[in-house]
Amino acid sequence: MDIMIRGLAFAAAACCAALMGFAIQRGATCTVAAVDQVLTQRKFKRLVALVEASLWVSAGLLVAHRLGWLVQVPMGYALTAQTLSGAALLGLGAFINRACVFGAIARFGSGEWAYAATPAGFYVGCLTAEPLFGASHPTRLVAGSIVFSTPVVVGWLVVAALACRMGTAVFRQRASWRTLMTESLWSPHAATTVIGVAFLALMVLVGPWAYTDALAELARGSTHSLPARLSLGAFLLMGAALGGWTAGRWRPARVDAAALLRCLGGGALMGWGSLLIPGSNDGLILVGMPLLWPYAWVAFLTMCAAIGAAHWLQSRWAAKCPFAST
Repeated sequence: MDIMIRGLAFAAAACCAALMGFAIQRGATCTVAAVDQVLTQRKFKRLVALVEASLWVSAGLLVAHRLGWLVQVPMGYALTAQTLSGAALLGLGAFINRACVFGAIARFGSGEWAYAATPAGFYVGCLTAEPLFGASHPTRLVAGSIVFSTPVVVGWLVVAALACRMGTAVFRQRASWRTLMTESLWSPHAATTVIGVAFLALMVLVGPWAYTDALAELARGSTHSLPARLSLGAFLLMGAALGGWTAGRWRPARVDAAALLRCLGGGALMGWGSLLIPGSNDGLILVGMPLLWPYAWVAFLTMCAAIGAAHWLQSRWAAKCPFAST
C-alpha cells in the first residue's frame, strides 16, 4: 500500500512538473525578459507577476504547514556579502545566457536546442565553484520563517483571493481547455499563477525538488532522491515542449557552436552564483521570497540590478560601436 501511495504521489508530481513547464513556456517566463521589459518599455508586468507568484506560494506554504502537509520545511540563510556576489554572478550568467533558469526552459520549449546546454553548464558551475571560490558554508537561520507564525486565516484569505481571481479570469475569457492548449502566449500573471500553484503542489507531494537544486547536490556528491528529482526535471522539459508544440511555436533551431558556448558559459556562471547565495532564481522566487527571508529578496533584487547593468553597458557599447556584434 505504501508503495502504491508513493507511486500515485509521484505520478501527480510528474503532472504538476509538466504543467509548470507548460506554463513557463506559454508565459515566456524569465527574469531577463522581465528586466528587459522594465528598461525598454518602462513596464513592470512581468516583474510584478514574478513577485505575485511569491505571494500565492507564501499563502499556500502557510496553509500547508498548518495542516502538516509539508514533507520538509525549507531552511533560510543569513544575508552576507557572499549573497550579493553570488546574486551578481547569477544575474550576469542569466544575461549572457539570454535567459534565467525559467527562461531556459521556455526557450527549450520553443525548439531552441542550444538551451539544453544551460543545465549542463549549471552543473559544471556547481562542480567547479569550490575549487575556484573555496568551500561555501552559508549560515543557516536558526529561527523559522515568520510566515509560519502568521494566523492561518491570512493564508486562507489569500488562497480564497487566488481562487476568485482564477475563477474571474476563466469567466471573463470563457477559457476552455482547447483555448488554454492552443493560445500562443499567456499573460505573465496567468503563467506565474499556474507556476506558483504547480510548484506548491510539488512541494507538498515530494518536498524540495527543483532541478537546479538537484544539479547542485549532484555536483556535491549527494544522491538523495536524485533519480526522482531529475525525472521531475525531465517532465518539466516535456511540459515546456508540449506547450511550444500545441501553440505552433515549436520551431527547432539550428544549434551552432556560439550558442552552445553562450549557454554553457551562462549556465556555469549561474551555477557559481547559486552556490554562493545559495539558491537559484527559481528557489529565490518560489521558496525564499514567499517565506520572507531577507537574503532571498536582496539576492533577487541584486540579480535584477546585475542584469539591468549588463543590459545598459551592452547598449552603451552598441551605441559607440554600431558595427559591433550584440
